[in-house]
Amino acid sequence: MHLPGGLLVSVRSVEEAAEAVAGGAVIVDVKEPGRGPLGCADADVAAAIVAFVGSAGCCTLACGELAAGVPAIAAHVNRVVGLAAVTGTAPRGAKAGPAGLTVGEWQSAFAALAHALPAGVEPVAVAYADWARAKAPEPEALIAAAGAVGAVTLLIDTSDKAGPGLVAACGLSRLTDWVARAGDVGMRVALAGRLEPAEIHLVAASGAAIVGVRSAACRGGRMGRVDRGNVTALVSTLKEPVSSR
Repeated sequence: MHLPGGLLVSVRSVEEAAEAVAGGAVIVDVKEPGRGPLGCADADVAAAIVAFVGSAGCCTLACGELAAGVPAIAAHVNRVVGLAAVTGTAPRGAKAGPAGLTVGEWQSAFAALAHALPAGVEPVAVAYADWARAKAPEPEALIAAAGAVGAVTLLIDTSDKAGPGLVAACGLSRLTDWVARAGDVGMRVALAGRLEPAEIHLVAASGAAIVGVRSAACRGGRMGRVDRGNVTALVSTLKEPVSSR
């Protein structure tokens, strides 16, 4: 089952998940922002959020970087699945970044992760728009590699959360090209990376199925707290037709 399209909000607690759901987020992404761009939350925290969102919603897990090792990532996801199983819920996707890997290393690790994850948890490929900072594969190369190993969803994000946001890091023209390339090899795209509210509609117009935020959904920025009013406003912006802008 594909991840649904719409607004993804990254949360670090059940309380933030409640705000995201109340505001209309389609995907609740479990992340600990203090641990990096795709910071892995503690398993008990992640499982509590997955259980709160329930089977009627959709949760994904941020799992750090693939360079940390497929066994460690798979063990974490299995732990979350096991803890959440008592409530009959499970995450729908798991993602880990490509920092520090060559494209060949990334492809091998991603294929191994796809086999190691529990049934029903989709491995989400990740490309960094600021790949040089992260010492990661260029997005064009990673998109081709991801398509070759059957990835279904691609997240294009930024690795340096103190650096330029997604749009500034690569420009809308290049971003639109990456989305099109991913579509050509059968992948749906999620876009994230310090997106400003005014940029939400622009990046959605690139053809991405999912737009992900944290800072824009929070009071107090990335390390602040998710606020349902901010989420509601972002959902409304995302739904506006292009012609109205």
